This record gives sequence, structure tokens and C-alpha cells, in this order.
Amino acid sequence: MVKYSGRPIEVLIREGYYKPWERQRVRVIKGEEMFTKSQSWQIEGVLRMLFHVLDPEVAKDPEHLIVYGGTGRAARSWEAFEDIVDAILTMDEDETLVVQSGKPVAVFKTHRMAPRVVISNAMLVPKWADWEIFWELEKKGLTMFGQMTAGCWAYIGTQGILQGTYETFAFAGEKYLGGSLEGRLILTAGLGEMGGAQPLAGKMNGAAIIVVEVDKKMIERRMRHGYLDTWTDSLDRALDIALRAMERREGISIGLLGNAAEIYPEILKRGIVPDIVTDQTPAHDPLSYIPEGMDPDDAEKLRDENPDEYIKRARMSMKKQVEVMVEFKRRGAIVFEYGNNIRKQAYEAGYRDAFEFPGFVQEFIRPMFEEGRGPFRYTSLRGEPKDIYRLDDELLSTFSDNKRLTRWVEKARKHVKFQGLPARVIWLGYGERARFGKLMNSLVRLGEIGPMWIGRDHLDSGSVASPYRETEGMLDGSDAIADWPILNALLNAAAGATWVCVHHGGGVGIGYSIHAGIGLVLDGSPESELRAERVLTTDPGLGVVRHADAGYERAKRVLCEKGIKSPSIKCS
Repeated sequence: MVKYSGRPIEVLIREGYYKPWERQRVRVIKGEEMFTKSQSWQIEGVLRMLFHVLDPEVAKDPEHLIVYGGTGRAARSWEAFEDIVDAILTMDEDETLVVQSGKPVAVFKTHRMAPRVVISNAMLVPKWADWEIFWELEKKGLTMFGQMTAGCWAYIGTQGILQGTYETFAFAGEKYLGGSLEGRLILTAGLGEMGGAQPLAGKMNGAAIIVVEVDKKMIERRMRHGYLDTWTDSLDRALDIALRAMERREGISIGLLGNAAEIYPEILKRGIVPDIVTDQTPAHDPLSYIPEGMDPDDAEKLRDENPDEYIKRARMSMKKQVEVMVEFKRRGAIVFEYGNNIRKQAYEAGYRDAFEFPGFVQEFIRPMFEEGRGPFRYTSLRGEPKDIYRLDDELLSTFSDNKRLTRWVEKARKHVKFQGLPARVIWLGYGERARFGKLMNSLVRLGEIGPMWIGRDHLDSGSVASPYRETEGMLDGSDAIADWPILNALLNAAAGATWVCVHHGGGVGIGYSIHAGIGLVLDGSPESELRAERVLTTDPGLGVVRHADAGYERAKRVLCEKGIKSPSIKCS
């Protein structure tokens, strides 16, 4: 068991003492000083990101290794976590650690340009790919739910989804509301690690946004991190604050303590039709969604004593919530599912019209995916905010013609507080990612910034098969084809990603998606530049190919203009 100062890592993380990037009483690991055996940033970066996703300022429940997404874990157990740390501490820079659903199972000699870690989480044979079988196997200690970036050690806190949420709301305004959300009302629910981005994203777009949340602790967490302006347990008070802000055309975010299955119907009953309605509760996992009439403590008790009854009640509450969302749509609201599979849960509970409103990717984001454009994330591995601000300057200079990007960077500098390691998320497309990655590596080499980690959300152009979210309504009907995320992982491993991950069930739940993720460490070396150039080309490039293969003309045009070779797609 790995211990520091005689105390288990579990305790140190829980109490917030162990942070490899800060000078702490546990051990000095600041700036360039490393503590992995090989003294390689390709290995050190893995370790720092593993600890980062469990930082109490980042993770939902680090004491139980839960990062976000209901029960999305970084490791299967504390024993497995400590074995992972042991392996990373002692491995060589030409070895690869193999992690099976949060448990390290082998370290093999490979080569320096191979991934340092390969990870697979919750993969089940299709016939057995459902929640009931997964829970049974999980209880036996044979697997874990890695969600997406939790089990890939690539989570950067709520800020990681912030720009995606900001852009989604902005696209809704552009498509349906004359280009602006000023003076508009957004109604949504869920202030967890993903949904917590919604209030700030709505405010940054100029809207008044009410976010319903049943857990007061989540509201307090969003207030503490600066994502929420105010909160109340009174619907009357929430509506009054929102309406006053709308009159002034000022953006404001309001947390409303309550259950969405109860609040949404009451708003409808009053004849109020918000401009935009969505939801980001953890509906993908019926054991994480809290049924109406229950507080978190009541829910936990029922979940433990009678999980079958809990699931039944949760799905009936989702059904009620979705019924109201459909009615809002019929009365003129812009309604969309925000990727949590709540429509499917309501459908399974007996509501036949659950899919009357679309998913957000199909409705707003797919044109960006056609171009290989998606959420590009990076962190300062030495924990230095100046590294992020220096890169902000480079973005504003290098991509000055990309007004959507520069507008975001300026807003992010003003509004976004760092959680754990200083980080930023930006949406970059094919060609732009490789260009910026090489620029970043050159700045590391020159000593202007410290070593950096690059990753992305798994909600990306070519790394997901998810028929109720990223691949819903594909032009050629290929919604359920899961070859693409597997090819993405294989290709990125061949290209030299520092680590590669494949997951089952993230975001929408077991049985509904396969997706892949990457981690890439830039240390300023020529080898690091090769990794950046290759991985940041293959990763978004496959997304362009995936959409071109499905028949999207924009993707075909990008493929031909950028010179991506495809034997099956002919360029004139």
C-alpha cells in the first residue's frame, strides 16, 4: 500500500492534503520536481492527472473515488488505486500499464512512443450489456463504471463542459431566438459535475437561467465555485428574480432547491413557458436520479434497501418530467435533451411521445463535429495559472480570425475559476488542434510555460457511438455503429498518445454507448512534438472521416480540402 508520511493516500485525498502540483506538508513536488522512477513527464503527467481528478475541488465524492456522473470512478477500489500509483511510480519510460475497469493488471515492455497507459472500462458483451448485469458484476468487484473522463483521468471539473454548454445555448439563440438570449428565460435541472456548468453558461449568454437541484450540497458547491449567482427554495422567489433580470436584459443564474419532477409541472400549471427547456440530472443511471417526494437522505436509504423499487420510482418521476418538457415544446419552447438519456428512461416507463423533442447534438452541435471541431482541454501540470493565461494570449493572437473562439477565451478569463490544476477548454477543429499543440510544446521547450497535459471531452467528433446523443439521427442511419470509437482508440495508440481509454456506457448509461478518450503530455521535447502532431491530427481527423462516410457534405469538403486520404471517398 502506498503511503506518504505514514498516512494512506485515501485519507490524504479526502482531506485535501495530497496534491502533487503544490507544496504540501506531505511531500514537496513543485514545478519541475518529479517523483516517478524514470523522471519522465510522460509518466509523471499520468500520475498528476490521476490525482487531479480526485482533488476535492474537482471530484464529486473523492472519498469513494467518484469523480462525476453519478458513480463515475477513477479506480475500482482504494486497493486498486494504490496499485495503480505503485505501478506508475516504478515503471520505465518504455513500459505500458494495462488497466482493466479501474484495476491495474499488467505492465509490459513496449517502446518509448507507445502509450504509457491503456485503459478499458465497463466493457460488456452486447447480450449482457445492461444495468442489472453490470451492477451484479460491480458488486462482485469485477468492473466499475468509468463514466467518460473520470475513468480516463481526464476530468478538469465543471469547467470541462462549460464551453460546450455555452455554445449549445448560443446555438439555440442563433437558430431560434434572433441571435441573442438577452431577456430570455432558460429552465433546466441538475447541478452536479456536468450540469453545474449550465448556470454560468446561461448567464454568459445573457439569459436568466433557473436550475432546479434536489441536493442542497450541490447548490452550495456551485455557489462556492462561482458558477451560480444565487439560490432559493421558493419557486415564487426564483421566478421573481428571473423576470426582473429579463426586464433589464441582464444575465443571472438562480439555483432552485427542489425536484424537477415537481417544479416543472408547477411552472407549466402557472402558464409560464420558458424560452429554452432542458435537463442535466443523472437520468442515465436510474439509481442516481432522485425520485419526486424524496430528499437525498431518503433516496439513499431506499436505494440501499430496495433498489428495484427505487428504479421504478425514479423512472416514473422521469416520465412525469419528460411529459411536461414535451408540453413545453408544444407550447412553443425550445426543448432538447442534454445527453442524459432521460427520454429513453421516460419511454421505458410508458411514455410513447418521449422522443418528441431532439437531443442537443443532432439539434445544434453536429455541424461542428462534421468539421472535426470539438472540446479540446489542457492543464498546467505544474499547477501554474500563468501557463493558462500565456496560452490565452497565444490563442487570441494565433486564431484572431475565429471570433467565436476569441469571444469565448475573453469570457473564460473573466468568469471561470480554476478547479484543481489550472485548465482551459476550447473548441478547435481539424488542423487547429495540431497547430496549437505544436505551439504549446514549443512554449514548453522555451521555458515560457511548464509541461502541459492535453485531452478532450469524450463527447467529440469521432470518438463516440451513442444513438441517443452524439450519433443520434445520423444521415446514413449509422447511429449504433460502434466501430468508430474503437478505431479512434487504436489509431491514437498507434499515433503515440500518452494514454488511451475505451469506455462503455458513459453519459447515457450501460447499454447505450461506446466511447474513447486520450491523454497527451507535452514536455517540450522533439518526441513530444511528434506525439502532438500525430495524435492531434488522427483524433479529430477520424471524426471528419466518420461524418464524411455518413454522407455529410461539409465533412466531405473538409476531408478533401485538408487532404485526408480516404479510399472510399472521392475528391474531385
